[in-house]
Formats: sequence, structure tokens, C-alpha cells
Amino acid sequence: MTDESSIRTITALSWCLVWGEKHNLNQDELSALHQMRQALPIDQAMPKSIEHFVQQAKRLYEISDKDFPQTLDELHKDYPDLWEQKTPIGLVYGGATKIKQYVFEAAKLPDIRGASALLDRINLFDLPKFFGDGKPSKSIEDWLDNNFPDLRKALIPELIIYSTGGNILAFCPAAFVNDLAQAIEKRYTHETLTANSCAVDDTFRLLEFRFGLLSDNIADTFWFDKYKKNQNNPVIKAYFDQPEVNDPFERFKNRKNFNELVGKLANQFTQRRNGNDFPERPSRCYPPMFETHPYIQRDESDRRSAIMDVDLPNSSFLSEPLARKRLVGEIAKRESHHAWYDKANLEWKPFDIWIPSWVKKFEDFLADDNNRQLSNRYYGDLNEDVEEARSLREIASASNPSGFVAYIYADGNNMGGYIRQKIKTPQDYQLFSHDIFDATEKSVYAALAEYLHPYRYTPDTNSSRSDKKPVWIHPFEIITIGGDDVLLVVPANKALEIAKIIGDQFEEKLLDTNRYSLQEIQPNLLVHRYNTGKNPASQCLLSMSTGVLITAQDTPIYYADKLVSQLLKSAKKYAKDLKKDHKYYSGTVDFLVMKAVTMISSNIKDFREQGLIKNKDGQSKLKLYASPYTLYELGGLLETVKAFKQAEFPRSQLYQIRSLLERGKRTAILNYRYFRIRLTNEKAKQELKAKFELAWCDALTNNGNIAPWLCDIANLRRNLLLLIFLKTLPPEDFRLRYVVITLRKKYTYETIWRELVDLYPFIEEPADNPDESTPSEVRS
Repeated sequence: MTDESSIRTITALSWCLVWGEKHNLNQDELSALHQMRQALPIDQAMPKSIEHFVQQAKRLYEISDKDFPQTLDELHKDYPDLWEQKTPIGLVYGGATKIKQYVFEAAKLPDIRGASALLDRINLFDLPKFFGDGKPSKSIEDWLDNNFPDLRKALIPELIIYSTGGNILAFCPAAFVNDLAQAIEKRYTHETLTANSCAVDDTFRLLEFRFGLLSDNIADTFWFDKYKKNQNNPVIKAYFDQPEVNDPFERFKNRKNFNELVGKLANQFTQRRNGNDFPERPSRCYPPMFETHPYIQRDESDRRSAIMDVDLPNSSFLSEPLARKRLVGEIAKRESHHAWYDKANLEWKPFDIWIPSWVKKFEDFLADDNNRQLSNRYYGDLNEDVEEARSLREIASASNPSGFVAYIYADGNNMGGYIRQKIKTPQDYQLFSHDIFDATEKSVYAALAEYLHPYRYTPDTNSSRSDKKPVWIHPFEIITIGGDDVLLVVPANKALEIAKIIGDQFEEKLLDTNRYSLQEIQPNLLVHRYNTGKNPASQCLLSMSTGVLITAQDTPIYYADKLVSQLLKSAKKYAKDLKKDHKYYSGTVDFLVMKAVTMISSNIKDFREQGLIKNKDGQSKLKLYASPYTLYELGGLLETVKAFKQAEFPRSQLYQIRSLLERGKRTAILNYRYFRIRLTNEKAKQELKAKFELAWCDALTNNGNIAPWLCDIANLRRNLLLLIFLKTLPPEDFRLRYVVITLRKKYTYETIWRELVDLYPFIEEPADNPDESTPSEVRS
């Protein structure tokens, strides 16, 4: 048996079976267990006292899909030893909740950075250390021993199923499940003081880890024969429903597996997070509270009483939770002077515990020999030290035009459906979690290295840096990378390129594993509105949707996060609709350029529906925007903007045509053609025709184009169906033919013109030798 993942699972199950419901083992039993841990990976003999448990765990692991029994009698007959094994095995699931409430409670980037880093440290470092994973940490071991004296000896690294994306899922001996769940919640509160967390636990029989939830008396379990008779019952149909699976037995198998146990824990997690009490566990319905007083100075977040006044370099009033965020943010940025915190004489000292720095991981990624080309592209000939950006002002200074930043918020698509259908065992969860986190992290690093360069920043009088000498900085901020979600801040002029390549790279890296390919390549007909003769097909089962907000550097971060979250939601809905209607599995992007905070008074959806949708002539509906876009369309949009720049299309005329969109389709078409015909550069005019008119604006009924308008995909599909129906009608049926023709005329037209004008200042013309760009060339 050579599969490392399967060995870990067998070790974990055997360990829990031996511990059973005992709180203590004698020295001989503990010694035998550790001998088993050493013997399993190299397939050596193990102590006789636990060999029986190991054989049962192996037997469970060797059950394949084709061995799934159709009746409970078959289950009993085929696996009598597992049927009789009643020793409970614990499963614990937990992590932080209401993360954005904690992270974006403060308004300043250093505090947001510190809050995110502190949560990442607990999830990626502290909790695995409970199980002894990696290099020992004395401070964490002492904390665990002081609060839960017997817990550490019952935990080993093999019990961890996954610990990424802000959550942990782990096996646990049944006697310690409550202690472990409580330790997870207590660690978050102890380290952050105010962050919300939740952990739940349950115990299951060995057989349930392969065949899902079973009744206490297995013979009473709801099995396939009952499901087949009652599959049309609304409740049962909702529980087992998988629209893409037609075979009832396949639907039943896909539900009855380890994933059903995780689903039960997830439901308990939601209940406990909402404040419901659980037996044998302290209530968590009362969140941490800090008293305030009307005559006591509050901290910068205006939520808690301040305990210190710090010059950083500007005077700041900090409470202890805020001071911890600020300190961890400084450590994450590898700043070595923390005298202000030492003077406060607080007990909490994180200096001996690893603090995650995404920029340090980015540098390590580029230092890998396999990424030498990306490293050369990013650093060029630069041989000086490069520091992290300390504020949005520094990131915005690297943009062209300066003063603008972009928030990029990305999240995975189709994850839930994939888990329901494909993830059936603990080792599947381990592998899936590793693949997703690895692909997400490397995609972000590759995108940043591809489109950014170190920037030479000269601090001004408003800078938070005490040393005003010029310094080279990394012009981005990675707020978090958790599982399949990403939140970044980058210079505005590179935001959409970075968002696109993150989505493309995510799919490519998953395809490289040979585990996430579509069985049938989807041609994506009628999906892309951008048409250059190519039609890229969906190849990967999983993808990313992204929201991008381009805004001024002084936009409040909490407000920017609120808007970019709405953009992400819009992009994910578009991806879901395309998958449903056209079997499109790739990524989508929605973006907004907001040059003034007062631009949107409610939310983005209402702003678009009420302000950017017109019905001028009573028939055709005009959408004055085209977002969201597929990844392929986004690449086409960027090429179109570059084509307008190369054609030297006057910016005043761009704005004039945008103002004329509301006056109707014909007015906008006429003015666009008038301005285009006046361009003097014939080569540029042909480029504009190829990358805008022919690529986006083809007419449906003839070989012309309707620039600057295009028909949306829903209309195209509807009109093709109406056209087919029209051809079946007899010529003499004038009335019905008139109705069909009238329906075909009621199109919805949309345009990329507003997005094109908004992006125009932020998109650079392609360089003659783009591969030769260096950091010194982007300083302006």
C-alpha cells in the first residue's frame, strides 16, 4: 500500500478504534499505537494487540464503488466484521465565522492585514499544532496542556483531514471530541479576543465512514429499496436530488458516503453558529463583549475603550484587540521594531509563533527554480531589497493613472456540486483540499508576477514611513488566500489582466492534476459575445468567478469590500446561469469603475437596473452595460480598449457617444459611424473594425454590424428558435408570421461602450517588446 493519503486515513481510523471511549491508555497501549504509525507506511508487522483494528480499517478502505450493496442483507453478508464493530470514532469540524466582520472592523490597511494574518495563523499553524503537525511549538503545547490536560496525547497529525480555507476537519478519539471542539473555539477567542468561531463534533461507527449515516440498529436504516419506492416524495427527492444523474442507484450511492457525515456536521455547525445550545458544550450564544463608557476614550474602530495612545507615526488610540491586529500586521510585514507594544506590558506575546506573510510566500514562489522565468519577468535586472507596501497610497502610486487601486475578490465555482458527486472518502477530502488551495495560491502568485513589477516609491509628508528615503516595494496587498477564495488589492491599471489570469491559471493547474477534466469538452456555442473565429471550450469541472472594483485610494475599505462582494455575487450568478443554459464551466468576471464614493447610493444591482436600462422606442430594451463577462470575453474587451487607443479615437468623442447611448439605438450607431469614418489612420481603422465591430457587434439578420450595440445571448438563442419556427410556417399564414416577426424585433441590446470608456484611462497600449519591461520602466 503506497498511497500516502490512504495510509493516513487507515492510521487515523485505527488510532481512534484503539482509543475508543477511554480517556487514558497505559504505556504499553500508547507504545503499540506509535509502533503502528511507524509500521504502516513501510508495510511492516505491527503489534498483535492492535492488528485486528488495522485490518478492519484496511477492509473499509478497500471497499470500492462497485461493491456498494443494494440491500442491507448484502451489507451484512459482505461485511459482517464491520457490521458488528460499534466502537465510536469522533469527527470534529470547526473554524472562524463572521470573518469579514472581524477583519474589516478596522478602517486602516495595517489593521486589516493583521486581522487576516492572525486568523490565517490560527487556522494554518495553531490548530495543526494541536495534533503535533510540523515543528513543535512550546507556547501552543503549554497552552493546550494548561487548558485541556489530556487532549494532546490523544492527537496525532494523521487525524487531520484538512486544515485550509479557514476551517479544520479532523478525526478524533470519541472520548475527546468535546474537548477538541472546545479547544478550537477557545483558541480563536484567546488569540483574537473578539473574533467569532464555532466547532462541532459527533461520533460515528466505522461502517458509516464508507456508507453514510446508519441507524443505531443498522437493520432499520433507510436503504436503497425504500428510496426506490419513495423517490418521488418531495422531502426524499430534495435530500437525494442530483439533476445531472438519472440512475436512482447512482443518486443513492452519491449521497450515502463519508460526505453525508460531513453534511451532518455542517448542519450542526450552522445551528451552533446561530446561537443554539448543544448538550455537554458551553453555550456560545453570547459573543465576547468589552465594556465602554461615555467618558472614556474609544479606539479607532469606536467599538471598545482604548488602553493606549501610540504614535505610529500618527497618534492612534488602540484597544487590546486592535493592538493585537496592528502588531500582527507589523510582524507579517517583517517590521522588527515593536517598542510601542512592549511599553504596554500586555501578557499576550506572539513573537515566538509563526505569523503568515503572503508576500514572503510570493517571494519563495519566485525563488523556486521552476518559476525562474516568472521571477525574471517580475524582478527584471533589479538587485535591491524589495519591501511590502504599507498602505493603499503606496499601491495606488504604482498605478497609471496614480491614485487608484483595485480590489479583486475571487471565489470558486461548482465546488458544492463536485463535492456532492465526487468526494466520497476522507482521503478524497484531503486530496481535494490540497489541490484547490495549491491551485488558488499558485494562480495568484503567477498572475502578480506576470503583470506587476517592483515599484520605486518615494515617501511624501503624508506617508506612514518614518524614513523618507526612496524604497522598492511590492505594489500589491494579499489580504487573504483561503481555500478557493482570494482577496487582493492591486494597482488599478493591471487589475483586469490579473483577474483574468488568476481564473485561467486556476483551471490550468487543476487540469494538470488529471483529476478535474470534463469527460466531454463543451464547445460553448452561444456563450461568448466576443467572436474572432475562436471558440474556447470549457475543459475543467471547476473554475473561478471574480469581482473587481476599481476605485480611488481613499475609498473606505469596508465600503469597497461591500461593493466587490456584490460584484462577485453577480459574476457567480452569471456563471451559474451559463452552466445551466449552455453547459459553460469556465470562469466569469464582473467589474465596476467607481471614481467617486457617491456614485452608488444603494447597491450595484439596483444602480444598473434603474439607471442603466432604457426602453426608448417601446420595443427594444437597451442595456447600457454588458457586465458580467466570461474570461474569454474579458480578454477581448481589453484587446478592444487597446485597439481604440492605437486608433487614437478622440477621448471627447468616446464620452460623447456614451452620452448618446440613452437617446436610442439608431442615434448611437449613426454617431459612432460618423466619428469612426473621420479617423485618418487606415491601419488603425481596420484594427478597430476587426477587434470591435466584427468581434462584438455582428447583426443577427444580415452580414452587417450594429456597433456600438450587441445582442445579448438570451436574445440570440430565442431568435434562433423563432427563426426555425418561422421557416416551418406556411407562406399564406400571414397573421402568425407577423406575430413571430414582431417578437423577433423585440430584442434586448447591450453595449460594452460604458465599460470601454471607464477602462480607457487604465489600459496601456501594448509595448513593442512587452517581454523586455523592467521595474525601472514602470516607476511613473
